[in-house]
Amino acid sequence: MSNDILSVLQSKMPEFSKGQRRLAQYIIEFYDKAAFLTASRLGKAVGVSESTVVRFAVELGFDGYPSMQKAMQEMVVNRLTSVQRIEVANDRIGDQDIVSMVLQADMEKLRKTGETLDRNEFQAAVNAILKAKRVYILGVRSAAALANFLGYYLNYMFRNVHIVTASGAGEMFEQIVGVGAEDAVIAFSFPRYSSTTAKGAQYCRSTGATVIGVTDSRLSPLGQNCDHVLLAKSDMVSLVDSLVAPLSLVNALIVALAAKREKELGRTFNALEHIWEEYNVYEKQVDTL
Repeated sequence: MSNDILSVLQSKMPEFSKGQRRLAQYIIEFYDKAAFLTASRLGKAVGVSESTVVRFAVELGFDGYPSMQKAMQEMVVNRLTSVQRIEVANDRIGDQDIVSMVLQADMEKLRKTGETLDRNEFQAAVNAILKAKRVYILGVRSAAALANFLGYYLNYMFRNVHIVTASGAGEMFEQIVGVGAEDAVIAFSFPRYSSTTAKGAQYCRSTGATVIGVTDSRLSPLGQNCDHVLLAKSDMVSLVDSLVAPLSLVNALIVALAAKREKELGRTFNALEHIWEEYNVYEKQVDTL
């Protein structure tokens, strides 16, 4: 079903039973919370049984409640304000142990990312970066951490890496104005999607550059403006965006690129080891035995 689930509920309201009307009305009024409730908790909130919720989802055309819930979440995830995120997260957490809940959720996102990531797209992205004249890395707001991490390691492998974390469109365009057809652009964007990143990727692609998007959906604003899309699962924990799976994907990119640049990296790190030693960059290991 499309993201217009609220319109569907409105149009079908006269056909619903009494319990179904209560469900529909609750979802329409509190869709930001309903999207993250289990079938059991949604039923309790409305005053109907869990089986009623499941049958309701099937009658709407879904193959079960999880599919309906996913459709609702996709609809609302980019609409939630920070305050709404906190409220939704508190409802989801309830009396659960927060540490266990967050770690389990992150492990699940890692598992799903590993299962769904297109290996051909991944290899195409690696090849595009390897042959690029210049590499631009775009990431703003919380995604700036991903851009900086990737850029830190790519600077060991390539001599022309540009990290662009400007949050304003004007400043970003000033930094990417020189992008051309021989360049590769790696952009990061997750809900709530940055319009600046999407516009930057669109501009880079118009210049002929190869744009690689790391996002959670091909239909995201960034995903629609890329030559290659690397999908990583992301979810919110309160007002925090979980970037565990995207960061693991970044690690995979770094390892794949390093394997292809093994000789060059060897020379670079041999030189760096002498410099680090001479200038005491790192603390020396002390034998405590």
